[in-house]
Amino acid sequence: MPVALNVSSILSGQGIDVATLVQQIISQGSGELSVWQGQQTTFATQDGVIEGINNSLTNLQTAVAALASPTGALTAQAATSSQPSVVTAAAQSTAISGTHQIEVTNLATTGTLYTNSFAAGANTSFLSSGQTSGDIQIQVGGASGATRDIAVTQGSNDTLTTLASYINTQGTANGWGVTASVVSDANGSRLSLQSQASGTTGALAVAANSNTSLTFAAPVGGTNAALFIDSVPFSSSSNTVTGAILGVTLSLVNQSVTPVQLTVGADTGQITSAVNNFVSAYNTVVSTINTQYVVDPTGAIPAPPLEGDISLRSLQSSLLNDVSYAVGGNAGLVNLASMGINLNNDGTLTVGLTPPDSSNPTKGGQTFAQVLATNPSAVQSFFQNASGTGFANMFNADLTNLTSPTQGPLNVDLTQNQAEQADLTTTINNFESQITLQTTQLTQQYDAVNASLQQYPLLLQEITQTLGSLGSGTSGSGALVSSGPTLTSGL
Repeated sequence: MPVALNVSSILSGQGIDVATLVQQIISQGSGELSVWQGQQTTFATQDGVIEGINNSLTNLQTAVAALASPTGALTAQAATSSQPSVVTAAAQSTAISGTHQIEVTNLATTGTLYTNSFAAGANTSFLSSGQTSGDIQIQVGGASGATRDIAVTQGSNDTLTTLASYINTQGTANGWGVTASVVSDANGSRLSLQSQASGTTGALAVAANSNTSLTFAAPVGGTNAALFIDSVPFSSSSNTVTGAILGVTLSLVNQSVTPVQLTVGADTGQITSAVNNFVSAYNTVVSTINTQYVVDPTGAIPAPPLEGDISLRSLQSSLLNDVSYAVGGNAGLVNLASMGINLNNDGTLTVGLTPPDSSNPTKGGQTFAQVLATNPSAVQSFFQNASGTGFANMFNADLTNLTSPTQGPLNVDLTQNQAEQADLTTTINNFESQITLQTTQLTQQYDAVNASLQQYPLLLQEITQTLGSLGSGTSGSGALVSSGPTLTSGL
């Protein structure tokens, strides 16, 4: 396109708009720059979509790995108590499914030992009259337990307050296993000792008490928990009982009046949650891929950035193959549909009902929860097995390939895009450098032209004045006539 110049402006001495003129010239030669920048925008948009799908794939792999893990949700066990106010329980994956009868006859208690009221108060010496020292020995852990010797010295630890502080210091520094406190009421003050361990190991007793005016009440507590599990007697120093039932930890809360039924079995809550997480993660990936194939037939809306991406088609095909995987036998639970997880027309999944079964009508129309409750071991076997050929085992292996930083189809696309973007950036930078140099050169050239054009009216005026002077000299009697006598005589 030719560059337009304002002739009237030039003739009037205003010259030319150098900046605008140079910009017009540069613009005519920089059309490729817009094309390259558009390509960069396209690559950046594609990168954003690819990274989003990759993130969703990573989330899907996490969900599938949870189903494939031999220590994950599918192997989780739960223990349910018929009387949680008496016994609660937690089961590990090593627990064996079954039902147990539990009777709690006694809870484990900590040992308690306290003095009778000391009327003189918590800050008065309790040493016997005329004594400057005394001795108290506390036995922790019953007759065979350790003896904690307390040497009482006047002015040091001979009041209930200072004695309690002394015992607590020793308990922290030397592991006495006893905590002391002072309790005061209208009758005076008492020293209270409590063992830090429950059961017989926490039983307290006074082994010696000399030269003090303190008297101790009979010890309380320090007994083991006693219970029956399936009629077998058990004793525990703690109300948290482990080892009595394989893989189950019991928490004793209260004595039982009637036997407690404890049921150990698959943790259907965790399993259902893990399956729902998988379905949700899978649907997110598939739905995102589907958006890349929604084309506006009117052409009013631009085509999705990955519409023609072959790698995305490959990924979509792999996911559909993975989700259609089936195993043999397995009590009829051979694919997702047999457990009520159905494949929709758009490739997403829905947790619904199992399809009708003409050979066994009772199996059709079941929810996943019903299938799981009926045969939890078959559900687990479908998703994972020791040979690594379960649905989740195979799907997880494929996802490892699909999300590979170097081999994953979308990551390969992303690497290629980024390489082309880098090349485009170099090309654009070089081209812009050339434009900058050319702009400088053109500006200098047209600045010089503009300076000349701005002088044009002045030059024209000078010429006009000169021509005017010449005209007046030939027709009058001025200096030109008098200086040319030869011309005159010649006439």
